[in-house]
Amino acid sequence: MPDAPPQLTHCVFFTLTDNSPEKCQALVDDCYRLLTRPDGLISLHAGVRDKELARPVNDGDFDVALVVVFKSRADHDIYQDHPDHLEFIASNKENWSAVRVFDADARG
Repeated sequence: MPDAPPQLTHCVFFTLTDNSPEKCQALVDDCYRLLTRPDGLISLHAGVRDKELARPVNDGDFDVALVVVFKSRADHDIYQDHPDHLEFIASNKENWSAVRVFDADARG
């Protein structure tokens, strides 16, 4: 849809030091508890990796995925410094062995 305003899709893939089902679910729960309030958020989805999907094209090098769509790049930039986002990082970063972020301009 070329006439639609640009949006920003923010995809984050977490690899956990302790990737027990309980720790993975706790991170998913924190995504929904802390990251759904900022203005400019269109949608947020978080979940654990589906280990049954093991096709050659599937990247299995993560434990929890987070996909957030923002109305604009400016809304994404505000989110980065939002107190809830900073609390999310502070509360969870000790269990992150790797974090990969993929951001894309997208049209809704």
